[in-house]
Amino acid sequence: MSESPHKSSHKTEAVEYLYPEQVTVPAGKPSSVALHFRIQQNLHINAHKPRADYLIPTVFSIPESSGVHLASASYPAGVDFTLPVDPNERLLVYSGEFTIDSKIVAAPGDHLVEAKLRYQACDQNACMPPKTITVPIDVVGK
Repeated sequence: MSESPHKSSHKTEAVEYLYPEQVTVPAGKPSSVALHFRIQQNLHINAHKPRADYLIPTVFSIPESSGVHLASASYPAGVDFTLPVDPNERLLVYSGEFTIDSKIVAAPGDHLVEAKLRYQACDQNACMPPKTITVPIDVVGK
């Protein structure tokens, strides 16, 4: 029996969105929503405000056409990290689990939002190309 091509080609993302899947917020009013993510073991991603301009920051966004407005996003500070190849350069990264505290404003109704998280994942030796993942959230404005 041959293995399904879907199984063999399936690749786990470096960053996984954990929760919430659905939130109910007062329509038209800024509401806090904590977004939880997990980074694969042995990987890290640059913080939202990396120390060097050439590094790609982690950025959360919501499409304007979604019925939900991202009023603000508060990112964790990040932790110091040095690579064995250059112990003098200190990076600011996220690893393990992290949370982005957002303030959203939803129009009345049910909105299936396909928010985005853009990041660049790296291991001890190299960085992968920048990636944007979809962050699906069902936002109900009441």
